[in-house]
Amino acid sequence: MKLYVNNNLLLDNITIAESLKIRLVGLLNKKSLNENEGLLLKNCSLIHCFFMKFTIEAVYLSKDMKVLYKETVKPWRIGKLVKNCTHVLELPEGMTTGIGIGDNIILEGEKNGKGQ
Repeated sequence: MKLYVNNNLLLDNITIAESLKIRLVGLLNKKSLNENEGLLLKNCSLIHCFFMKFTIEAVYLSKDMKVLYKETVKPWRIGKLVKNCTHVLELPEGMTTGIGIGDNIILEGEKNGKGQ
């Protein structure tokens, strides 16, 4: 799945974590994220990086996919609880420099993480 920020392609390998199984595992089984991949946790407002081996960038989104907040989350840390957050996008460290508060996120494609 491709991820666009204000109609500009940012990443082309986004997995959507919709099932409980995929949401629970998240990125825990990965050693790192490639610079073109990320994970969208739908219907999720709080993340943690317990047991993770690498730092991520977290982008907190409203239900209409507007950026509410972004932060760097290191291993063994909990992300911020952001008011009105409905989804969280987990990206490789350093990939949020082109993303600002209020930006529109658009997802395009067929790939998902239903875990079936």
